[in-house]
Amino acid sequence: MGRLTYGMNISVDGYTVDAKGELPDVGPDDEVHQFWNDRVRDTALSLYGRKLYELMAGYWPTAAQDPDIPPVEAEFARLWMAMPKVVFSQTLSSVDWNSRLETGDVVEVAKKLKAETDGMLEVAGATLAAPLVQAGLVDEFIVVVNPVAIGGGTPFFPTLQQWVKLELVENRTFSKTGSILLRFVPVRD
Repeated sequence: MGRLTYGMNISVDGYTVDAKGELPDVGPDDEVHQFWNDRVRDTALSLYGRKLYELMAGYWPTAAQDPDIPPVEAEFARLWMAMPKVVFSQTLSSVDWNSRLETGDVVEVAKKLKAETDGMLEVAGATLAAPLVQAGLVDEFIVVVNPVAIGGGTPFFPTLQQWVKLELVENRTFSKTGSILLRFVPVRD
């Protein structure tokens, strides 16, 4: 059975993007980027919603062609293109770059994919992750907290009907920016 992870860069006040949809960025950091590259390399399947898929597909397929791209980003572009992806959308008619389109209920499809997939699955994006978090399907939460407060936007965690108790299994500070990695697993009764 697969292990479903949910991880993102967030602001110190817990948001994945601000009210305008912009990412909480503290500047280029090869160390953080390499952390995410290593995660992608180990991902058997990634789940995307339409918006994040379109954002990623609008940049990464051609990014490695830029002669000025940092090597860590060129590596991510190659990894992202090769990684199998399931894109949930009611409006897209096709997807590319090792992706397949899914129109079913994200919770039911994720349960099926977890049962069928060996290795790590990841859900990409707070909106798509919300029903999976609420359904208790996420096996690991990974946040890279950037030292910036943005005051509002899309929260990493959705509204919950009950508390989710977490156990910290890893933490570290990235030296260049001061971003902090926190990796948690849910404590299941």
